[in-house]
Amino acid sequence: MGETITLKSSFDAFELSAYHAKPTDARRGGLVLIQEIFGVTDHIRELADRFAEDGYETIAPAYYDRLEPGFAADYGQEAVAQGVRYSQETPWDQVTGDTQGAIDALSGPVFVTGFCWGGAAAWLAACRCTGLSAASAFYGRRITELKDETPKVPIILHFGKTDASIPLERVEEIREAHPDVPVHLYEAGHGFFSDRRTDYHADSARLARLRTLALFSNNGGGRSSM
Repeated sequence: MGETITLKSSFDAFELSAYHAKPTDARRGGLVLIQEIFGVTDHIRELADRFAEDGYETIAPAYYDRLEPGFAADYGQEAVAQGVRYSQETPWDQVTGDTQGAIDALSGPVFVTGFCWGGAAAWLAACRCTGLSAASAFYGRRITELKDETPKVPIILHFGKTDASIPLERVEEIREAHPDVPVHLYEAGHGFFSDRRTDYHADSARLARLRTLALFSNNGGGRSSM
């Protein structure tokens, strides 16, 4: 359904690639979809296509293009290590600029969602970027690094109760720092939204998706936009 496009980062004017999926019916808004540590994989492209079917013109930027253009890893141990390495070598200011480039390429209302590393990047976008209407962040372990920053738009957070990589104490840190931010806990582990992951939990994924679409709808995405 989608195509590859080029974005210009507001951080350093670097031109990065992105997967772009357009709605086939009425457009409800734009959406920046932020990858896991594994890059713009088939799973990310499929998610973009699904959100496009829901009416959201979706862009999934390739945040690691400066390090390895076209990086898309599987879920093996070596791939995880490479993805972690790339995420650590990608500074948050650069992530913000790349996300802003995607936002600027979309007409409003514009939303953002992200998963794992992308969950923290979605939080960052809600705090720093302009032109956003709302954000939905999934199991963003590194949000605790950014909890001193305050979202400028409505945001909801999703975590699995049995996520070994994000103990509930860390979730509570975020809740204490931002008591007004809705934090949803699911009977699931890390990566529960991805049907490629061993922790995939269909019921939790459906509920989190419904909550995300409701958030977008309640913040300007409930009607057709040009």
